[in-house]
Amino acid sequence: MNAIESMNKQAVLTNTELQKRKDAAIARGEANLAPIYVARAKNAELWDVEGNRYIDFGSGIAVCNTGHAHPKIVDAVKRQVELFSHTCVMVTPYEPAVALAERLNKLAPGASDKKSMFVTTGAEAVENAVKIARAHTGRRAVIAFDGGYHGRTNFTLGLTGKNAPYKTLFGPFPGDIYRAPFPIDYHGVSVEQSLKALRNLFNFDVAVDDVAAIIFEPVQGEGGFYPAPAAFVQELRKICDEHNIVLIADEIQTGFGRTGKMFCMEHFDVEPDLMTVAKGLAGGFPLAGVVGKAEIMDAPLPGGLGGTYAGSPVGCAAALSVLDVIEQEGLVARAAEVGGVIKKKFQALKKQHETRIGDIRADHGAMAAMEFVEDGDASKPDPALLASVVARAQESGLVVLKCGVRGNVLRLLPPLTIEDSVLEEGLGILERSIEASV
Repeated sequence: MNAIESMNKQAVLTNTELQKRKDAAIARGEANLAPIYVARAKNAELWDVEGNRYIDFGSGIAVCNTGHAHPKIVDAVKRQVELFSHTCVMVTPYEPAVALAERLNKLAPGASDKKSMFVTTGAEAVENAVKIARAHTGRRAVIAFDGGYHGRTNFTLGLTGKNAPYKTLFGPFPGDIYRAPFPIDYHGVSVEQSLKALRNLFNFDVAVDDVAAIIFEPVQGEGGFYPAPAAFVQELRKICDEHNIVLIADEIQTGFGRTGKMFCMEHFDVEPDLMTVAKGLAGGFPLAGVVGKAEIMDAPLPGGLGGTYAGSPVGCAAALSVLDVIEQEGLVARAAEVGGVIKKKFQALKKQHETRIGDIRADHGAMAAMEFVEDGDASKPDPALLASVVARAQESGLVVLKCGVRGNVLRLLPPLTIEDSVLEEGLGILERSIEASV
């Protein structure tokens, strides 16, 4: 088949045809939200194989903070691929990995000396953070929180506090994992209640001297975009300091400018011991890592950390360019601007539909959510309404995401580079989709 024949064949593809092929060829567990098959993308816009245009308010789940196909990132990747694509950083390393670690160490919150290590996925980063904490403390147990999401491997599913669809059919999960309620005022869980439950774990389930780490998301992602209260995070820091427990901040979804700070922990003026990063780090190329206090990061023995594809040179080149773009284009401040526009729209929508939109969460940059309920009652989630809104938005050219342990939360994660006109256009589509669904 020559190039022209190949282009012609591609031109006749349809979303329906590709969905049928996908259903026949790919395991059903790897499901897709929308039958939209992307042919190309640019900044905050997608075009499918049929030529339909969509505004992207998902960013590949907070991955493309710098937009799709940013020219500086594309150029950086091309230059690296022309040199080499892989040698294995644990065999014959390369300067881009060293340079990226140096930059992340400087950017990480807190004054302590830092070190980094690289892997490929967020779940790997979480597992390695726990390994590092266990090596440092000589302890076994890990505490996580209800609604937290930390990955899809067997161990990280044990940490994850959201059952369907992530944990269904996949047990048993590892031991030495304990969970406390996450403070969510909207659902009647106060900071005091959460901390009391955490301390009760020490009394009833696991000795405090056996706890290696406490892991949490500064803003819960899959769990529903619930932000951790500052008082809660600050008290976690005190508890960990008092008992020599490693505090792990899972910044995989919140990092790299998303919340109006480079890292969300900066909102709390708290330095974590370890921090997991991925998603927005490399602009769409598979790269993740752990950044933390040097004396803790150095606890594992040489060879104890790594992976064949850990710290891909292509991913590192992309990540270095991502950090350049964030700095040069002022994307941390831009996230706060985008979030302000979204918040204003959300406030107006909640006022119009106060019995159906139970809560809005839009105080952390371009990471915003609204929760759909019945009769204005927080205890009556309305996932059917959310499903209708998402479907109508897709039909009108807008990609939005779902989340929440009860399946009733709409979340927005637009690229931080989104143009004002495209942002307003997308919010208009969302408004009309809600009005048509309530």
